[in-house]
Amino acid sequence: MNVANATTPDAVSNEERLRDPALYLNRELSQLDFNFRVLAQAQDPSVPLLERLRFLCISCTNLDEFFEIRAATVRHAQDFGLPPAADGMSPTTVLNRIHDRAAELVDAQYKCWNQVLRPALNEAGVRVFGRGAWSPRQTRWLRAYFRNEIMPVLSPLGLDPAHPFPKILNKSLNIVVVLKGKDAFGRAGHLAIVRAPRSLPRIIHLPQRVSGGENDFVLLSSVLSAFVDELFPGMEVKGSYQFRVTRNSEVVVDEEEVENLALALRDELVGRGYRPAVRLEIAQDCPKPIIRTLLQNFALPDNAVYLIDGPVNLNRVIQVYDLAQRPELKYPVFTPRLLRDSDTIFERVDDGDVLLHHPFDAFTPVLDLLKQAAIDPNVLAIKQTLYRTGNNSAIVDALVQAARNGKDVTVVVELRARFDEDANLGVADRLQEAGVQVVYGVVGYKTHAKMLLIVRREGKKLRRYVHLGTGNYHSGTARAYTDIGLITADPDVGNDVHLLFQQLSGLAPSTKLKRLLQSPFTLHAGLIKKIEREAKLARAGKPGRIIAKINALNEPRIIRALYVASQAGVQIDLIVRGACSLRPGVPGVSDNIRVRSIVGRFLEHSRIYWFGNDGHPELYCASADWLERNLLHRVETCFPILEPALADKVFRDGLQNYLDDNQNAWLLDADGVYHKAEPAEGQTPHSAQALLLAGV
Repeated sequence: MNVANATTPDAVSNEERLRDPALYLNRELSQLDFNFRVLAQAQDPSVPLLERLRFLCISCTNLDEFFEIRAATVRHAQDFGLPPAADGMSPTTVLNRIHDRAAELVDAQYKCWNQVLRPALNEAGVRVFGRGAWSPRQTRWLRAYFRNEIMPVLSPLGLDPAHPFPKILNKSLNIVVVLKGKDAFGRAGHLAIVRAPRSLPRIIHLPQRVSGGENDFVLLSSVLSAFVDELFPGMEVKGSYQFRVTRNSEVVVDEEEVENLALALRDELVGRGYRPAVRLEIAQDCPKPIIRTLLQNFALPDNAVYLIDGPVNLNRVIQVYDLAQRPELKYPVFTPRLLRDSDTIFERVDDGDVLLHHPFDAFTPVLDLLKQAAIDPNVLAIKQTLYRTGNNSAIVDALVQAARNGKDVTVVVELRARFDEDANLGVADRLQEAGVQVVYGVVGYKTHAKMLLIVRREGKKLRRYVHLGTGNYHSGTARAYTDIGLITADPDVGNDVHLLFQQLSGLAPSTKLKRLLQSPFTLHAGLIKKIEREAKLARAGKPGRIIAKINALNEPRIIRALYVASQAGVQIDLIVRGACSLRPGVPGVSDNIRVRSIVGRFLEHSRIYWFGNDGHPELYCASADWLERNLLHRVETCFPILEPALADKVFRDGLQNYLDDNQNAWLLDADGVYHKAEPAEGQTPHSAQALLLAGV
């Protein structure tokens, strides 16, 4: 794309010029670039060795999800002739570029594994043995393990007219076997498929008596390939090749056409693992005719195949991180901050709002708030949204207990939380069995807001206590993701949240809120209004300033508003973790906009918006990214931090701290390329996450 042409003055209006596709980066390609930044953590020798392995596996898992959702969406757009996005690229062009960029990423991932991490792990005493490195004793033990533990659960299938190609489950490990000879019925062998059931462990921990080391491992795929001939006695195995197919995993339910969303979703989930294929990964030494056969079977084009130099399910090596008892090869353990001692969270909130910055602050106060509410005789009602909760959730336990204790409990369970649909169906069932009123949100809009409302009688009045957050009610992610949470008894905030729950659980009309902005009604327009206000200030000769920390940005009207503000002289800093469709630094358009991405120990997940407002700054935290889906097609909340001291803390720790980062920051150039930030000459190295950890 020629960015310069987009900025050449001519007769067209500024509004038209700001729609030029050259001013927009493709969301899918930008998302792929994020995974290169994750992989860079695996390549960084300053990161503990097992953490580097974890980052490698995260990049692989992210790539899986990218194909299951993002690439599948583009292929759908191609199949149905949908128009291009703001970047102007046709779906066909995007798919071709995805293939080329993803192939680069896959090549880098396997080089990192084969040439860097696996040798370094072996040297450190965490050994993952390939077939060629097995000792005779290890080989004997593994052969016995194959015969006793693996072979009894395998069902190899020879391909012939009576045995057509079997159904292959999404992301499952498979071996295609080339055979020569005849079986017991005199049938000539040609090809067979061996599917590895999910019940088999993908990583085998070798006993120390066999291997000599405490942390010695073998991949299941290596064992299958080594002993696959035992599945075909009397026949000659001419070759065996691992492969894995990735399928479209977006569950689609026409909510307006179904009478029961939960039942319809259960039906859809049954077939999710066998939806249309979007990617084929296969061993790089597999003969081309076999690759063509597989592509034809999965109805895939040539640009959907990826040749793999190693295990096709490399992300499964993450089990080594969990199994290896080597704490010195991991990040040091830390204990999150707890609130000062208080009889109850309610009493603590009497002294002022409670701000939580996870994972540096513990998630415990949120759990305690619910647990105390569940047994407090003065608590009358509890309302909460649940998007992701995790297994054995203490949050769900508390809600169940509250209902059994006679509280009026209403929970909005978002059944369509991607990849958590089945878990959320289980949560909904459990809550309903306990007497909780469960609702599934609004038809056509995912409920992505994170809200908890507790109604408590205090004397002759009812008081509302509210928790609002940027992340899910999931204690596991609260230890791994950075998020902001606020516990408050502010009457205006409490009333706003009450009105939101009325909308979600009933059929209440859209109501103007006093403190909160919400999607899909006021957040998008409210953001544009605040951006335009900063532009107006700049045109009047006053400082215009915007800082936003989000996970992704692609909404065209927000981007155009930011371009206009930049042209007016507003200084704009965007901390965008993942996909960013805005081009910063384009002369005459975005030369006052800077974009950075932070990738470190914790996944950056908090959303914080800050507007200078002529010396009277406004700071908001939100559940929403600046994506079209979040701002226009979901139920989201955006809440202000009203207490000045807490707003200053969020600004200092959550924004300025990240703008000062020169260790884990990546800076986006106008050409769409990210480069790693480096300390300037004489500048002190600064890591935002390290500074926050030092304060724990």
